[in-house]
Amino acid sequence: MLLNRLYGEILLFLYQKVDSEISNQLIGLMVYLNIEDDTKDLFLFINSPGGWVIPGVAIYDTMQFVGPNVHTICMGLAALMGSFILVGGEITKRLTFPHAWRQ
Repeated sequence: MLLNRLYGEILLFLYQKVDSEISNQLIGLMVYLNIEDDTKDLFLFINSPGGWVIPGVAIYDTMQFVGPNVHTICMGLAALMGSFILVGGEITKRLTFPHAWRQ
């Protein structure tokens, strides 16, 4: 219920290892939110130890495809594929918290 409310506010979360399940969820949400309102920017919060390449590249490609800008925010850790997704955000709309760790 809380996640549904947050998704409605265009807030997306990658708080786990990147795999096909979370990739499919995030891609579906980004496409859905793009269809609903392509003028509202999306915010992707990342705390991920990395994960699989193909699902991660699929997330990255979708971020480049959707109409709204995708802001990426690193909270905690963005390692390996998490870091790749982090830099996939709109170039002027990437944020890393002061004590976040990127690898």
